[in-house]
Amino acid sequence: MHLAQCNIAKPKYPLTAPEMADFVDNLAPVNKIAESSPGFIWRLEDDSGNATDIKIPMEPGVIVNMSVWQDVESLKQFMFKTHHIHFLKRKKEWFYPLDTHSYVMWWIPEGHIPSVDEAAKRLSYLREHGESEYAFSFKYSQR
Repeated sequence: MHLAQCNIAKPKYPLTAPEMADFVDNLAPVNKIAESSPGFIWRLEDDSGNATDIKIPMEPGVIVNMSVWQDVESLKQFMFKTHHIHFLKRKKEWFYPLDTHSYVMWWIPEGHIPSVDEAAKRLSYLREHGESEYAFSFKYSQR
């Protein structure tokens, strides 16, 4: 089994605004770090090489990020032990806080590529029913 993850964020400004420049200008470098990280398998992208134009059902006005990893530890290593952490710490500069879960993880069979609709269903399930094997967060994954 591999780990799928999806996270969403609601930008405070249009992605073309000067206030978003540091975020937008670093999408490609951070994506490159992810792709070269141990345990990375796949990430959602559109024709531009990122996923900022892909919409997720039930979440108007948000941007989506989705990827597949070998395991939770591989994802954590990328998120918290690479240059990515600097942008994670600045999230409040660019995005509104959401009053509910903004990310979800779930196990998928090796070779499966998750869809945005699949991710939306998992996120909705997590929000409505809480953590389970079907949809979970880092906290649940430590069990």
